[in-house]
Amino acid sequence: MAITATGQNAAISPAVQASATAKDKTQLSKDDFMKLFLTELQYQDPTAPMDTEKILAQTSQLATIESADNTNQALTDLSAALASSQEFSTIAAIGKMADLGSDAIALDKGNSTTFEVYFPKEISQGSVAITDADGNVVKTLDVGSNPSGVYQFTWDGTDTSSNSVDSGIYHVNADYSDTSGNPLKTRLGAYPIESVRFEQGKSLLKLGSSYVPLENIVEVY
Repeated sequence: MAITATGQNAAISPAVQASATAKDKTQLSKDDFMKLFLTELQYQDPTAPMDTEKILAQTSQLATIESADNTNQALTDLSAALASSQEFSTIAAIGKMADLGSDAIALDKGNSTTFEVYFPKEISQGSVAITDADGNVVKTLDVGSNPSGVYQFTWDGTDTSSNSVDSGIYHVNADYSDTSGNPLKTRLGAYPIESVRFEQGKSLLKLGSSYVPLENIVEVY
């Protein structure tokens, strides 16, 4: 059973881009400082020229400004390189497993909820168990016989007697057998990483039919 999902990157308007690149006129750059220094030398009184100590002091200030500019540029380049490196390391996670660290779903009484479970092996038979906070099974859903993959289930919010259960947090786990009859287990919250999308400086990993921010993942293996 194949599940696909599409997403659209947000576009940055030209106005935002122009605003981001506007020059800060509240601070002097090394070029501005040099122009002021040369203008000061050009219009100094020939009969009372600037003393050597003052010239050396201003030259030192210019060197300090230039050094600070170079340092800021180096830090900017380093930050960009680290961000690019992180993106490539995230791409390397494609095909691995990502764990969200929880098998829980939220339910509002009277409503249904949809969730996905990944089955690593081909399914001969099995069922998905929905349990409450005390570990009591409130509903089971049939898995059927299917190839391995991510499968979507819809729970109508009722128990085994078709009564609506209370709003709250419930847990999803599955027991199934592969084609050799081996008993296996799986749960909600662990999925293979199918692809990576970069959007507004964030890494989004495709797990099942959803794109999940990298910071929401607790383990990759």
